[in-house]
Amino acid sequence: MKSIIIGLVLCLGILLSSTGCKSPNQNVDIINPKPLEIEFWYGLTGVQGEAMEAFIAEYNMIQKTHIIKGVSFDSYDVTSKALEAALARGKGPGVVLLEDYQMYSFAKKGGLRSLNMFIDQRPDFDLRDIFPKFLAQVTVDEKIYGLPIYGTTQILYYRKDLFKQAGLSEANLKTWESLAEAAERLTVTGQDEILVYGWEPMQGRENLIDATINRGGRILNEEGTKVLINEEPWIYTWEQFRKWIHEDQIMKVHYGGEGWQYWYATIDDVLQGRAAGYTGSAGDARELDFNIIGAQMQPHWEGFEGQPVGVHNAHTICIPTFTKDEVAMAAFEWIEYFTSKEMTGKWSMETGYLPIRMSVIDHSEFKSYMEKNEHLKVAMEQMKKTTSITYDPTGGAIYEALRIAAEKVEILNIPTKTALDEAQNVAQQALDEYLIRGAQ
Repeated sequence: MKSIIIGLVLCLGILLSSTGCKSPNQNVDIINPKPLEIEFWYGLTGVQGEAMEAFIAEYNMIQKTHIIKGVSFDSYDVTSKALEAALARGKGPGVVLLEDYQMYSFAKKGGLRSLNMFIDQRPDFDLRDIFPKFLAQVTVDEKIYGLPIYGTTQILYYRKDLFKQAGLSEANLKTWESLAEAAERLTVTGQDEILVYGWEPMQGRENLIDATINRGGRILNEEGTKVLINEEPWIYTWEQFRKWIHEDQIMKVHYGGEGWQYWYATIDDVLQGRAAGYTGSAGDARELDFNIIGAQMQPHWEGFEGQPVGVHNAHTICIPTFTKDEVAMAAFEWIEYFTSKEMTGKWSMETGYLPIRMSVIDHSEFKSYMEKNEHLKVAMEQMKKTTSITYDPTGGAIYEALRIAAEKVEILNIPTKTALDEAQNVAQQALDEYLIRGAQ
């Protein structure tokens, strides 16, 4: 019997050795497992990108079960395109930051996991504390496919000194008509060039859509069967901006470059006194000097005071469908951390973006910060008057048509009706094809 036992022990030792198992006296991976690495894709650069890096580093310090590996892209659009490619090959990030309309498109195509299961497993995760406007934007077909980690809306930033020198104030920014009049007075022309532009809209469809919505413009009819982007509110609004940019030359748009380059060029014009103001994101706060910059809500068109003033956007953190269960569970812990009351308040104070939890408003530190930072008070107040953007059911064709139309109007000086008629035809064809596929 003794010899049998000795033989078994020897065999077990050989087996352990051959399989690479370690004795209890060695550094055993099972006891101290290697942290799980999770790629997190996001489209933030500049000070926002630096803030995100700091948040990731802090999270990786306070827990040791997994590591968030941040991967920064030049913009949200670049991130979205990279995720599209990742889904095609079935491999990519464990978690990703998307704009709300991008999240909607990926969710409808089956590219994102529903987060309901993870939320249900955490009874302390209070969905009711998230601002209803933001929560609605991450809910698709009664399921949650992303959680907002911050929100934004486009507001006005202006040079207080230049306005004062021209005998103007924020009262002159209440309507689009009065803003244009102020821009004309603020524009300074030299012999062969314009030295100071009265205003700089941010190039692209977003500012134009904001102003159109205030005039009663809609992207789709109520039935979702017809595209409406060449109707009167669209043509009138976009034509005004075309005239202000190209004919009156009281406004200017930057375009081109990589990623957010056009955005930073616009901000730099205002900081350097080459423009008297611009339309930008609540998240621009860290880029600005509020000793010289004032903030104001977006204007309304005369006679349209009761219409929404711009849109609000939730920036959502999502888990792709190809993410394995173990990684997804760990990724949700990162999401839970970022969406906590403490972290959403901290992110808002460090970036200027809007917090996503209502309970933050009553937090003493945040309340004190908001009282001292006019831009955040303006953005929070504007949120009461904003609406959500209409999601593109075609998966992006309608918004791509609007992007091209905006470039034609703002950059190429093509008449608005021509540009929007072309966009309407492309968008309606895409919608018709989508509806036919859905009926089959």
